[in-house]
Amino acid sequence: MEKVYHKEAFDRASEKYKVAVLTAGINEFSSLGLEKANINVIAKKAGVSVGLLYKYFDTKEDYFFTCVEEAMRTLEDIIEGVVNSNDKILVRAEKLIRAIQATSGADSKYVKLYNEITKVSDKDGAAELAQKVEGISAKTYREFLEMAQKNGDIRSDCDTAMFAFFFDTLLMTLQFSYTCDYYRERLKLFCGEDIFDDDDRMVKELIKFLEAAFTFEHDDVRKFGK
Repeated sequence: MEKVYHKEAFDRASEKYKVAVLTAGINEFSSLGLEKANINVIAKKAGVSVGLLYKYFDTKEDYFFTCVEEAMRTLEDIIEGVVNSNDKILVRAEKLIRAIQATSGADSKYVKLYNEITKVSDKDGAAELAQKVEGISAKTYREFLEMAQKNGDIRSDCDTAMFAFFFDTLLMTLQFSYTCDYYRERLKLFCGEDIFDDDDRMVKELIKFLEAAFTFEHDDVRKFGK
């Protein structure tokens, strides 16, 4: 049975109410996760009754996924603003990396909430959820890589769908590395305790990595190794 996470009734609520409910929910779920977040606490912080919340959301899970969708729209707006420019692919990649670094501040709650999705056990709704959360990014990255390939900006022998997946996975991990405790410690383990003191270093080295991946043909790699 198809699961509906975003309620039409909630969409018809006043903007003031929606902002209060989504803000309180995103803050609480990103901080504590789905299991530990308390609806009573969220309702109090939103300035509404628990009964009113359940008028719009059948379960805490429905509320959580509505907050996830809102958080992802915010992140996707940032991504699309960069990817849909006319810059060369590595210039756009650099802008994306810097945007990710910037969202580690005020917008870190959105990334943390995104990370919470991976902890939810929902086999039946996984495909639908992935489509809702990742569908726009997958299409956007694939299309801009196809255009870059057509323009001769990247290697001609790559599978753009696969490269879009690898590219998104790399940036997703970077997002988590700037905002989530475990991933932050992981990054420091690999790159040193001072890695967060020099954003330009991260940009420079990641661009080198992407440049090699996007521009070296298979035969070039073999020649380079000789």
